[in-house]
Amino acid sequence: MRTLEAFVVSLFLVFLVKWVNSDSNSVPGREQFLSCMSTHSDSSFTNPRSFIHEPDSSLYTELSQSLSQNYRILTLNFTSQKPILIVTPRTESEIQRSLLCSRKLGVQVRTKSGGHDYEGLSYLSLHSPFIILDLVNLRSIEINLADETAWVGAGATIGELYYKIAKSSKIHGFPAGTCPSVGVGGHFSGGGFGAMMRKHGLAADNIVDARFVDANGRIYNSRREMGEDLFWAIRGGGAASFGVVVSWKVKLVRVPEKVTCFTRYLPFTQNMTNTVHRWQHIAAELEDNLFIRVIIYNSGGSVQATFQANYLGGIDKLIPLMNQKFPELGLRVQDCSEMSWIDSIMYFNWKKGQPLETLLDREQRYNDLYFKAKSDFVKNPVPEIGLEGIWKRFHEVESPMMILEPLGGKMYEIGESETPFPHRRGNLYNIQYMVKWRVKDIGEMEKHVRWMRLLYRYMSVYVSGSPRGAYLNYRDLDLGMNRGVNTSFEDARLWGLRYFGSNFKRLALVKGKIDPTNFFRNEQSIPPLVV
Repeated sequence: MRTLEAFVVSLFLVFLVKWVNSDSNSVPGREQFLSCMSTHSDSSFTNPRSFIHEPDSSLYTELSQSLSQNYRILTLNFTSQKPILIVTPRTESEIQRSLLCSRKLGVQVRTKSGGHDYEGLSYLSLHSPFIILDLVNLRSIEINLADETAWVGAGATIGELYYKIAKSSKIHGFPAGTCPSVGVGGHFSGGGFGAMMRKHGLAADNIVDARFVDANGRIYNSRREMGEDLFWAIRGGGAASFGVVVSWKVKLVRVPEKVTCFTRYLPFTQNMTNTVHRWQHIAAELEDNLFIRVIIYNSGGSVQATFQANYLGGIDKLIPLMNQKFPELGLRVQDCSEMSWIDSIMYFNWKKGQPLETLLDREQRYNDLYFKAKSDFVKNPVPEIGLEGIWKRFHEVESPMMILEPLGGKMYEIGESETPFPHRRGNLYNIQYMVKWRVKDIGEMEKHVRWMRLLYRYMSVYVSGSPRGAYLNYRDLDLGMNRGVNTSFEDARLWGLRYFGSNFKRLALVKGKIDPTNFFRNEQSIPPLVV
């Protein structure tokens, strides 16, 4: 990364941290906001103070402590400013009132549905004053097996959705992520990778309707009311750029009563390199019932590869398939376990054998770790010498990790412009890079972030280019940042083309229609393009 870019990102981190921990009693806007909310109330509404939490309240403190899954941003020890208020609406009307008052008073809004936000854009802001609109109370889930759909509140977690589906049916599931505590609001609106995406596509590919509130407080009760352009944009383009999604209607998918999972660990040998290299050639071409991802990590000073798989079928069909297509892995019957679909969710989350109620735990965290993440898409297999260069770099820090997830199947059948997520046919797999550290020290942060950027630079010759692709749900401010309310479409292309490719212009045009004044904005929000 260029020196100037590194300086800008470091400066941004300093500003973010300055706004996390300080006393905000003197921040202008808080009392005005409360007064406005009370003015907009009538006898049919509850007291706004029942869902608006001030800095001196215990619930504000509790909500603040649960905001971040990434403590890297808190590494620097500066006094800072908190959001003036945290709003936890329970109804569309309360969202509507919050947005109208925020707009009237010039108060920024950050919408939060979960917490797995790699760069903190849902709970930190360069703009002050600001409130957090936390959708934690909007988490109802209504399953309709007659038409195989579900309405899901934007504040629900993936785990809560999976649990509710499993309690309703043994033959239905939903193709979303493997971490149960991720909020559906951000996950769905950014795309939504999962272990069934080769069979059924992304989570966003299976959204059939939504309820939405715009910057003017207008409530859209369906995709018909909002129009197909806006409905297209919020399914992969990041809904927080356009307004507030209150709930999603998703199409459930059929799953067999028996699926098979396996995990194969390979130590650091030439065979590991050969097997990972071979995986690149076949993973996206296997039948779409089979998903095999690779996790590369440093364990006790030695690089290892873990192959973790989900097969929508039984062992009797999986073993012959693997022997034919991927004999290099040496899969055996004893490596495999047959289970229900919902148990495979537990398996992929390393919770095998635990009660299903574990899926309802909203506080599953990264063990208070600090981390930096990036992403890539790979169009051609990385040669063995390239892989060996990665292994060499993995010995330089304590906790590096790469997760390689194959595309193909349904991901290739959907056109790159059918949703804002463009990384379809021609891409073999996605890479998520992550490096973690435990010490709250600026030196440790700089060391690990520098290492990550150097690895990312090293990978540039092996991954997609012109532009180099990235996945929105693995936010990375190194790619570029907006300049505020007046950020132009041309300025934002720096990062926008990475996430959205040729879909970026259409997203900006939708933004120009639904939010031309750029009320909903963050450091990587879609800028309005008005023509």
